[in-house]
Amino acid sequence: MLTLRDCIDFSDLREEEILAIAECEHIPLLTALEEGESMVHTPRGRKRIAVMIKSQAEICERTGNTVHAQHLRRVHDAFINRFGKMVARP
Repeated sequence: MLTLRDCIDFSDLREEEILAIAECEHIPLLTALEEGESMVHTPRGRKRIAVMIKSQAEICERTGNTVHAQHLRRVHDAFINRFGKMVARP
C-alpha cells in the first residue's frame, strides 16, 4: 500500500509546492498532488504552478501574514530555480 509520503516522494514536486497548490486551490493535499503532478509536466502547467505560488504569497502579504508570504516566496524561487528555463517567469 502506498502512503501519502510515498506519493509525494514519487512526484516531481516538493512537499512545499504541493502544500502551496492545495492552499491556493482550496483542495485536499492528495488532490493537489495529483493536479500538480499533471501540471508539472507541461510548460503551461509549470507556469501555472509558479503563478499560483506567487499569487498565494501576494495574498498572504496583503492580509498581513508576512511570515507565510516569505515562506511561499522561497518556495516560488526554489521552483523557478529548479525548473529554470522551463518556466517563463510570471
